[in-house]
Amino acid sequence: MSKIVREVNLLTGETTDREMTEEESLAYEEQQAKDVQLIAELEQKTAKKAALLDKLGITEDEAKLLLG
Repeated sequence: MSKIVREVNLLTGETTDREMTEEESLAYEEQQAKDVQLIAELEQKTAKKAALLDKLGITEDEAKLLLG
């Protein structure tokens, strides 16, 4: 499946749709993979933080007061 890039000339308002080049497509796929990995890491960090707060029996605001 080809990916489409929309280019907009801000001076004229003209828009042009074109297929991604091979290089653009590879860069896009690499960035998508990095984004998926980053989201997974953030979700894992959030889950660990929530588990710790639950184990301690305090809220996030209470933890901020203790550390602030």
